[in-house]
Amino acid sequence: MTKYKEYVERMLQTEEALFQEFKEIHAKYSSDQDKFQEEFNLVGEKVLRVVREWENKLCRQSEKAGFGNYTAGLAEKFQAEVKKFFPLIDHVGIIIEEKPPFNLKRIKLGY
Repeated sequence: MTKYKEYVERMLQTEEALFQEFKEIHAKYSSDQDKFQEEFNLVGEKVLRVVREWENKLCRQSEKAGFGNYTAGLAEKFQAEVKKFFPLIDHVGIIIEEKPPFNLKRIKLGY
């Protein structure tokens, strides 16, 4: 197994409760994004913090081994692997503004 896949698996096992909670809200969010956006953002913020932490661990390990040139690609592969489990993770942090309903103004012609 490649190193980045191993780190994703270890991350999911170490923070199992958090990722289980996120999996449930992710499923709800995929069915109704407007309704669950706020809850998705709250849980997703914690998840993103953990993902960044593990990504940094992976990249530091690679840099220590003398492969600093490859860390950007490694980070992208790590993120892609996370997206396999949570395809909508990029939607964390989206703010939806309530827009007023659309109204057409009528023009009165003076005939």
